[in-house]
Amino acid sequence: MGRVIAIANQKGGVGKTTTAINLGASLAANDIRVLVIDTDPQGNSTTGLGVLKEPENPSLYDALLGEMALSDVIVSTAFYGLELVPADRNLVGANIELVELPDRERRLRSKLEPIRDRYGYILIDCPPALDLLTLNALVAADSVLIPIQCEFFALEGISQLLDTIERIRTSFQHPLRIEGVLLTMYDDRTNLTRQVAADLREFFREEVFETVIPRSVRLAEAPSFGKPILSYDVRSRGTEAYIKLAKEILSNDQRIRESS
Repeated sequence: MGRVIAIANQKGGVGKTTTAINLGASLAANDIRVLVIDTDPQGNSTTGLGVLKEPENPSLYDALLGEMALSDVIVSTAFYGLELVPADRNLVGANIELVELPDRERRLRSKLEPIRDRYGYILIDCPPALDLLTLNALVAADSVLIPIQCEFFALEGISQLLDTIERIRTSFQHPLRIEGVLLTMYDDRTNLTRQVAADLREFFREEVFETVIPRSVRLAEAPSFGKPILSYDVRSRGTEAYIKLAKEILSNDQRIRESS
């Protein structure tokens, strides 16, 4: 059964979408079938993977709030082995519409169950808010990956996310674990970056990935061309970093399986 990882942080601009796209492509490059689910109404993962948002095309909204199966809204991307559940602006109203529905926090989880076996990994790109869309993602996930930008306010709001994870564990009897904390936009030329990284490693300890994602112009450019960094510039530092992150996650999963 495929592993489901939610990529979450209610703070915007920390690299959630960049990570969903490029970790997905890096896992797919290891001959693993990967699905990215875009739960952000802005639809940045959808655009960043080169999928057009046409009004007549179904999206996550149609599966989450309608009768459509999730398999009916999945689209292929140009990157082999990487598929997408697209988002569009209809998701803006989803938080209001979900309130009235039964099992509103488990809608995505139940929609995912029939297709989990098709994929090695399912990555959920969460919106920058602790709303019902993010809650659906966390309840559907086996683990949560937390990207944190190496800046002065890095830890701001993280305690709220950690409290939400703990509440999900207790309220839903759901053993959601932290996949890891990912340091993003890392620039080792600055004292601030090095100090923030040290503080984060002291706070989260072994939950911080060894891999760090560098601040990179090429990494920032790639989504505007609808491509993962592996397709846009295979020799970039961003490509190297996300390939390393994929290998670290695969290695961690192997270690967990062997110890269980």
